Amino acid sequence: MTKLKYLNYLLSFLLVATAARAAEPLSVAILDFETPTSRPASGGSDLLRQTTSPAKNASTGAEIAVLLNAYLSASPHLMLVERAELGKILSEQELGLSGTINAATAATVGYLTGAKVLVTGRAFQVGPKNFVVARIISTETSRVYGETVTYADAEAFDSACQELAGKISGVIGSKADTLIAKVADPEEQVQRLQKLVEGQTLPSVAIDIPESHFSRTIPDPAVETEMRNVLAKLGFQVIDQKESTATPDITIKGEAFSEFGARKNNLISTRARVEVRVLRAADKELLLSDRAVAVAVDLSENIAAKEALARAARKLLDRVVPVLKAK
Repeated sequence: MTKLKYLNYLLSFLLVATAARAAEPLSVAILDFETPTSRPASGGSDLLRQTTSPAKNASTGAEIAVLLNAYLSASPHLMLVERAELGKILSEQELGLSGTINAATAATVGYLTGAKVLVTGRAFQVGPKNFVVARIISTETSRVYGETVTYADAEAFDSACQELAGKISGVIGSKADTLIAKVADPEEQVQRLQKLVEGQTLPSVAIDIPESHFSRTIPDPAVETEMRNVLAKLGFQVIDQKESTATPDITIKGEAFSEFGARKNNLISTRARVEVRVLRAADKELLLSDRAVAVAVDLSENIAAKEALARAARKLLDRVVPVLKAK
């Protein structure tokens, strides 16, 4: 594919993505592509038939991912998960990097990596042609799109990957509304939850969720602040146990942390994880144990970390509020 054609693909992506998601770059993880584990019958490029080694075939899938990563990183509207970090996260969870990842498991990978879109697929040979089929999977909506390129020999491999990167960019840009779940406005969330608790006698609540960033304790925790703010608006009596000796009906305990995710020019991405346990004070019954992960981008790492923690807190509130029973 010519450079002009690739630039046209990239330009079309930038125009659509700028209009659809101007707020922050979209986090994308590119996984190794699946390749045959045995030698093709005949013909085709040396790249896929030069060895019968499954390890070599597997390395071809990794090479595709590396090239796609390089070409897609040119877009200012994409923030790619580092391959080293991606491999570490998935290996720790005993998840493979092959193209066998599907819509059902994409949510798990997205949760672990913070990626909103996964790119994976297969490379295979049919007769004299070599095919690379990419699958663009949303980790939030489970929507899946596909793109395909073909090439004749090893010399055309790089151009094929470049062409595929352009097609993937186009899909992400034009299908952003179906790939990315709508980010709920905090006030919309409050209005939705108000309907859930309307007419109930609400319990008093205390929140104790210390948090850290890069193993440093963060003053004025963002998670506690966000939860207190929303619960107070819903009509809950929120008790600050540092300032009051009153005994709450419900205690929300847990921990939270944020960490550096990636850097794109002057923008910094951070990931946050919040874990909570909701306990009834009277009998110590565990009403809920849950966790959430969120990603945020800002010029300041500390501000991005705070926002990521707040977003994770808002996700959890949708699950916490329903279990806060009346006194």
